[in-house]
Amino acid sequence: MGREYMGVTRSTFLVDKSGKITKIFRRVKPAGHSQEVFEALRG
Repeated sequence: MGREYMGVTRSTFLVDKSGKITKIFRRVKPAGHSQEVFEALRG
């Protein structure tokens, strides 16, 4: 029909105790993303 759209874009934000965003993951895919977040939290 001539319409274009980007679809769903997933993002994850890591927020510290004071409410400051410490890391942004853009355009993530569910497969394996939890491990990537876990590693960011550890180090």
